[in-house]
Amino acid sequence: MKNKILSFSLIVIATILVLFFSLKDDYNTIIDTIFSINKIYFLFSFVLLFIYYILKAICVSKIAKAFNKKYRLKHALRLVIETNFFHAVTPFSTGGQPYEIYNLSKHDIKVADAISISIGNFITYQIALVFLGLVSLICNQIFGIIDSGFLKSLITLGFIINFLVIVVLLFLSISKKTDKTIVDFLIDFLNKIKIVKNVGTLKDKFHDYLKDFNSGSEILFKDKKRFILLITYQLISLLSLYLIPLILFMGIGINYITPSQDIITMSYVMLIGSFVPIPGGTGGLEYGFISFFGKFVKNSKLNAIMLLWRFITYYFGMILGAVVLNVKKERVK
Repeated sequence: MKNKILSFSLIVIATILVLFFSLKDDYNTIIDTIFSINKIYFLFSFVLLFIYYILKAICVSKIAKAFNKKYRLKHALRLVIETNFFHAVTPFSTGGQPYEIYNLSKHDIKVADAISISIGNFITYQIALVFLGLVSLICNQIFGIIDSGFLKSLITLGFIINFLVIVVLLFLSISKKTDKTIVDFLIDFLNKIKIVKNVGTLKDKFHDYLKDFNSGSEILFKDKKRFILLITYQLISLLSLYLIPLILFMGIGINYITPSQDIITMSYVMLIGSFVPIPGGTGGLEYGFISFFGKFVKNSKLNAIMLLWRFITYYFGMILGAVVLNVKKERVK
């Protein structure tokens, strides 16, 4: 309960600060811009958001079917929307994966296999994110889209962090010996500080658990065609998400930003937003958006689009996830 209160408090405080600094200089113009946006473009931005959700759900369902043939796309879509809520309300989005594993385990999937599914899904997402980030970094070196040394440093740091996450997860997924060594070390350490007892029994239990996990990981990674297909789905899903600002800018009559400029700029935003500790990356993502898109748009229209973008991609998803969580679930058996 304390963690929930802290998370929601951080969200509320960060949101108030973002709204204050976004609206304080030209409140009337920003509000007028928000309400004057072309409704067709505004609705199409939600279509792109749901394409993002559906493609992520396809990835989850294709991985989960390796462990339960009865698992369907509708179950995965619901899981993606619900997981999005837990991503949104926890620092570094750490609440998403535990819920994902819990939910999958309720669909006749072993916990070890559920972890394999969650990690496999996350790895393919990270590879897509880093790939787009790498392409954007190369493009920036060639075309000089972002020339600020500080912002360049943030982009590079974000890229390095996300790349290291992939390396660590892949290593843990395929290295049985290292997994066992790490688990034994942790159990011995916890035993020394009097937190756990029955070390032998506990190690045997976790060794069996790791065996199942590694077996599940082998199932995920041995089919190279499926692995590449999953990364492709993740790439297209991210591109759908990245195009939302472009559509919103077009909705207020700004037509000179190209799709490639928008995608590259959004890659920068996502790279630096991924290591902001506040739930939803609140504060960091808004700063990145204003800083990077500020090269193309200089007036209050930029703040208006930033607020619309954050509502669609963050607050709407959080609200939708909370609603879906309270609808009766269908279990797979």
